[in-house]
Amino acid sequence: MPEVKKIATRDSYGNALVELGKEHENLVVLDADLAAATKTGVFKKAFPERHIDCGIAECNMMGIAAGIATTGKVPFVSSFAMFAAGRAFEQVRNSVGYPHLNVKIGATHAGISVGEDGATHQCNEDIALMRTIPGMTVINPSDDVEAKAAVQAAYEIDGPVYLRFGRLAVPVINDRPDYKFEVGKGVLLREGTDVTIVATGLCVGASLEAAEKLAADGINAEVINIHTIKPLDEEIILNSAKKTGKVVTAEEHSIIGGLGSAVCDCLSAKAPTPVCKIGVNDVYGESGPAVKLLEKYGLDAQGIYAKVKEFAKA
Repeated sequence: MPEVKKIATRDSYGNALVELGKEHENLVVLDADLAAATKTGVFKKAFPERHIDCGIAECNMMGIAAGIATTGKVPFVSSFAMFAAGRAFEQVRNSVGYPHLNVKIGATHAGISVGEDGATHQCNEDIALMRTIPGMTVINPSDDVEAKAAVQAAYEIDGPVYLRFGRLAVPVINDRPDYKFEVGKGVLLREGTDVTIVATGLCVGASLEAAEKLAADGINAEVINIHTIKPLDEEIILNSAKKTGKVVTAEEHSIIGGLGSAVCDCLSAKAPTPVCKIGVNDVYGESGPAVKLLEKYGLDAQGIYAKVKEFAKA
């Protein structure tokens, strides 16, 4: 069996910025002394005059980006998710969100797959925080192909966008001719009749693997990729829930306020359905190898398989 190509979505982010920079002279990139880690360093090398290192001052960086946006330029402001969504939340809310400025936030190193950096850097709360900001688009791509498409789409949106990227190399699952990225539209990856798995980010690939394991047990799982968490594609979720009667959400994020909560909000209002949320269960992360942490927290294919099997048979 050929080896699956794996690429970290933070690498996809940096490469996509370079390609966009060739097409659009009004694109500016800001970073907070982390260009090597966020991969905006490749943009800095290509367009040094359009890259601004703001130092370790993320809150100030958001304010600078807001100011730049008022001049008609399109700033992509980058840092770890913990700093972009966490430390600078007030500035994102008041300086970017409130005036609805055209600022794009490239947040890398999200979730527990940050690994050895530990709990202080493993941001499992960012989707919840960004969902609460009026007018903020929230995108969490599942692989290299989707991440590049998301960066392109974010540039074309008039308004603030939060893009979530990871440190860990993940399988490329969308490398096919018929793939199409559309903001606010989920993607049906696998049809099923017994249970629906609604996944985002690196859990999409793991959910597809889990679905194959479930099939061997006679459980036919439908798999939906929700790359855009806000605005949420309610139609694809409602249609699937009505068909299967059970929904599982899978995300590398707290089960509080993320994809699972968004799906529950939708279903409870429009089609009450039993839901099982797979994610980080109201605990902090810990230091360790990323792959081992995903196993421990049940976010790998085996963990998702076990949870869905138990829920489907309940």
